[in-house]
Amino acid sequence: MLKDFFNRKKYAEIGIKDKEEKEKPLEIKVQKIEENKKESTSHDKLKDSRLGARERIESIIDKDTFQEYDKNLKTTNPLDFPEYMAKIDIAKENTGETEAVITGEGDIDGRKIIICVMNPNFMMGSMGSVVGEKITRAIEKAEEKRLPIIIFTASGGARMQEGILSLMQMAKTSAALGRLKEKGVPYISVLTDPTTGGVTASFAMLGDIIISEPNTLICFAGPRVIEQTIKQKLPEGFQRAEFLLEKGFIDMIVEREELKNMISHILSLHPLGGEIDG
Repeated sequence: MLKDFFNRKKYAEIGIKDKEEKEKPLEIKVQKIEENKKESTSHDKLKDSRLGARERIESIIDKDTFQEYDKNLKTTNPLDFPEYMAKIDIAKENTGETEAVITGEGDIDGRKIIICVMNPNFMMGSMGSVVGEKITRAIEKAEEKRLPIIIFTASGGARMQEGILSLMQMAKTSAALGRLKEKGVPYISVLTDPTTGGVTASFAMLGDIIISEPNTLICFAGPRVIEQTIKQKLPEGFQRAEFLLEKGFIDMIVEREELKNMISHILSLHPLGGEIDG
């Protein structure tokens, strides 16, 4: 029986298509390449324009007023994920930062606030245990001091090297914001490119006011993943800030140069934001 199996001849069928059928897939392929080029060009422009966390703070916070929180919190490797700490060391060397978020307090036009700024250059702003802990502590500090909090998001989502511990940060940060809301302390969420994954699914979309920079990618799963899953072409501009504003997911789109003025104006309308020390 086995002898017959190995001696069996195997044949391959070659389908013959007419000229029109042969050219059609090629046309579709070329069209897809051109679409990807356009998408990549747009993505590269956004990538080039991304600000590091320190630059963002300098553009928003009054000069010489920023006081950083929790600088000494360090990432460990709780799941013994291979080469994780080596990647952290590379990110530290490339950015000069210890993690993917900077938290602290400072002034915006004389008004004291607490701020968290995610760094897209540190492992794509991914949220691990330290990122979640620093943001949670900042939220709790805002509750304790009764100061408005502003969180600038820029993230590829939960950090895969920390598995379930990374996903738990979604619940932790959201619970802290729930307690903040009960105390009537304002929270402004500012979405910058890209804001995706577990960050979008937690604190990024829980702001009392949600602002975005123009053309920011805002999503849980990316557009390419969705297209491959549902086998359908997505609407033009799908998951970009302008599309989400039209659908009511965010409150406003503000140019980067106008962000400080807009945030200052919003703070001035709230009792906590309207009190200027001195």
